[in-house]
Amino acid sequence: MASSTTDAGSIHDLTVKDAKGNDVDLSIYKGKVLLIVNVASQCGLTDSNYTELTQLYEKYKDKEPGSNEEIVQFACTRFKAEYPIFDKVDVNGENVAPVYKFLKSSKGGFFGEGIKWNFTKFLVDKDGKVVDRYAPTTSPLSIEKDIKKLLGLS
Repeated sequence: MASSTTDAGSIHDLTVKDAKGNDVDLSIYKGKVLLIVNVASQCGLTDSNYTELTQLYEKYKDKEPGSNEEIVQFACTRFKAEYPIFDKVDVNGENVAPVYKFLKSSKGGFFGEGIKWNFTKFLVDKDGKVVDRYAPTTSPLSIEKDIKKLLGLS
């Protein structure tokens, strides 16, 4: 079982909670490219980010190997999002979730490690390593070229 400590060598060494409180061992995502985003429902960036994240997910969800058995519970929102939604966690401060401790220590931001706003994005490769971090104002669709490169589609 994956650990929830921050001495992880990759994102696959961690366990998080999904939106229903169930443990999700992130090792189920081995061999998959991940875009991890701290989302919000009442923010000026909400509509554009959810819309574009849904478009990216729909376009690339079947571009990687995997079976239905590997798919975690999906949430359905007004944006018809089918990508996994995880538990509400702290991304900064003394109670920061281990997954965000790992993400931030792997790729600091322009003003340091802290998450400054909703919709900060982390791109994780198939080996569970953080390869890039994007600002809240970065459009998800503008990340598509980086996702394609990691998928070997460029």
